[in-house]
Amino acid sequence: MSILGNRVLRKEDQKFLTTGGTYVEDVPLEGAVHIVYVRSPMAHARIRSIETSEALESPGVVAVFTAQDIDLDPMPPGAPFANRAMTRPWLADGVVRFVGDMVAAVVADTRERAVDGAELVFVDYETLTPVVDASTAADNPTLVHEDAGTNVVLRLPDDFVSAGIEQVAAEVDLFEGCDVVIRQRMVNQRVAPCPLEVRASAAKWEDGHLTQWSTTQAPHSVKDTLVQLFELQPDQVRVIAPDVGGGFGAKIGGYPEELFVAWVSRRIDRPARWVETRSESMMTLGHGRGQIQEAELGGTRDGKLLGYKLTITQDAGAYPNFGAFLPVMTRLMLTGVYDITKTEFSSCSVATNTNPTVAYRGAGRPEATAAIERMVDIFADEIGMDPAELRRKNLIGKECFPFTTAVGTTYDIGDYEQALDRVLEAAGYAELREEQRQRRDSGDTKQMGIGLSTYVEVTNGIPGSEFGAVEVLADGKARVRTGTSPHGQGHVTAWAMLVADQLGIPVEDVEVIHGDTDEVPRGVGTFGSKSLQSGGVAVHQAAERVVEKAKKLVADLLEANPNDIELDKENRRFHVAGTPSVTKSWAELVEASGDAGLSAEVDFAAPGPTFPFGAHIVVAEVDTETGHVSLERIIAVDDAGRLMNPLIAEGQVHGGLAQGVAQALMEEMCYDDQGNPITANLADYAFVSAAELPSFETHPMETPTPINPLGAKGIGESGTIGSTPAVQNAVVDALSHLGVRHVDMPTTPIRVWSAIKEAKGDR
Repeated sequence: MSILGNRVLRKEDQKFLTTGGTYVEDVPLEGAVHIVYVRSPMAHARIRSIETSEALESPGVVAVFTAQDIDLDPMPPGAPFANRAMTRPWLADGVVRFVGDMVAAVVADTRERAVDGAELVFVDYETLTPVVDASTAADNPTLVHEDAGTNVVLRLPDDFVSAGIEQVAAEVDLFEGCDVVIRQRMVNQRVAPCPLEVRASAAKWEDGHLTQWSTTQAPHSVKDTLVQLFELQPDQVRVIAPDVGGGFGAKIGGYPEELFVAWVSRRIDRPARWVETRSESMMTLGHGRGQIQEAELGGTRDGKLLGYKLTITQDAGAYPNFGAFLPVMTRLMLTGVYDITKTEFSSCSVATNTNPTVAYRGAGRPEATAAIERMVDIFADEIGMDPAELRRKNLIGKECFPFTTAVGTTYDIGDYEQALDRVLEAAGYAELREEQRQRRDSGDTKQMGIGLSTYVEVTNGIPGSEFGAVEVLADGKARVRTGTSPHGQGHVTAWAMLVADQLGIPVEDVEVIHGDTDEVPRGVGTFGSKSLQSGGVAVHQAAERVVEKAKKLVADLLEANPNDIELDKENRRFHVAGTPSVTKSWAELVEASGDAGLSAEVDFAAPGPTFPFGAHIVVAEVDTETGHVSLERIIAVDDAGRLMNPLIAEGQVHGGLAQGVAQALMEEMCYDDQGNPITANLADYAFVSAAELPSFETHPMETPTPINPLGAKGIGESGTIGSTPAVQNAVVDALSHLGVRHVDMPTTPIRVWSAIKEAKGDR
């Protein structure tokens, strides 16, 4: 019987729950200096002068660096197709562009002394007008980057066309034949990732070789950057990502604060380290989302959706990073689970004097789902049709897969109607609607809202190869090396299960090595819900090859045909079919293999991405007198293909649901009109806890994908993608009988209360 598909407890949890993990901050570095960055308190200003003499005289301060000391080229934009003139200096060179922009680096023998020294650096600023509102940034005469000549970072489809990338042509008359066309402006607000472990980095040089520790999702990517940055050979750089306390997409790339640690270490010839404060993390760790959406949806009065148009303004922040590229991912999933044949999409990513935006759990796909799911609910309300019925009427049928959407995205496989049926049945949808009717009739001040979301997303959206290796050791145990880099996903257990399934070696006897570029020769990292379907498949195939090698060796030893050799996984021994009395163990085979050993390496490249899907229902209670929203139930049906470990998958869904709820109800990174962040700590930035969440009702589905041998899709982001619009729809649904058409996220009490008052005023 295969171990795959069973609820196996995570083997890594014992460490985290007892002695604790080993994070960058825990790495001992004798004689290391500490770096503290002097950051701009202004969103947009010209630097007149920087006075560092007093800081240099402060006890323990070793050095103070400013832009004039740096011999590195500015960092190029981190988004493909972005305006290449919008570079980022390592330390602000003449102009600061957001609150938190680095102006100087103070290096001292202790962190406390570095903080004291940083407070003694005096910077004379000349205030410039900030660009804060993304909706007006494109036409704003004030430029975030004067050399760029514009605030436009990336425009679609124009920049794709100029790059020679084929685009699907839009219909001339998008809404021809439509009885009803609805329009809505929506804001998918900026959020802060808030990983439990803030960013940290440490570096040391020895004999021209650099070792860097980093809390990153992609250590090999950090290594590649350092190799290029310092013009080194690959074998001169080692990057280690020890235990990583959360990433959510924000820790994919190397930040200047982290990479600069290596420069400081080389410059002063001592190990160096940096760790940010929570306030720094809130202000300067890349933010997520940040879209303004103008949507139009047209169809017939009997519920057939015919045309959909989405126009996006994407806030890229001060220095274009992956956030500027998010609309590309939004466009990819434009029409969601619906068969809408006429579409139009355009976007404009703009620079503002705010913290740069990056990938954040879902990276462009939650924004697509939020837009279409809100529009479907508004359309249903407009024509007086139940939102579940409208969805069912327009779902892509399971017989249509593989299905290519109007924007050219090809979905691998799905059964959207079954997911919808399951969630409606699990929720008791008809009974909920009846209870809602009764509450409305009674005039209760606390009204029930029922929010529905049917979603599809893309995982491993930019397919590439991933490395996996399996080796059987002399004692009969196994070792796995993987290019993926876990930060909470449970890779150690999942990869051990894949090896145990093939080799019969118990999970507890399988060691998994990751996050060290000297131990793992190559790798891509962990993001985009790609790990199992790329790195996991590589490990699976490497284990298969080890078994095949072992069978050939056994055949030689027992003078038999390799095709007649069987592996008794229960007893971990090989024998000739029909002759179980003469066997060879893994340990015996390793000894017999000599220097060759028993190992295999695989670089697996999937032929394409996969498309998980599902349906969520949220039942909310809204106090119409105070605007307070409480969630009564969350029912989630999620299909991520074949599940290797349902327990781990369920944990991923739980985390995703919590983050999705948080965005819908409370999270928002806010700036005032001068570009000052006003939610820059966890006292002002609302953070979801168990107190705001009901017990989740999860119902897995399994529709294996043909894209990879495991039939697996990604699961890490699905919960977030499906839950956010379900919560938002539930809040609006509770108020729709009062005339409320839409409430932007986060649906805070003041927003809900204001929407009710406005609706009453309209009537």
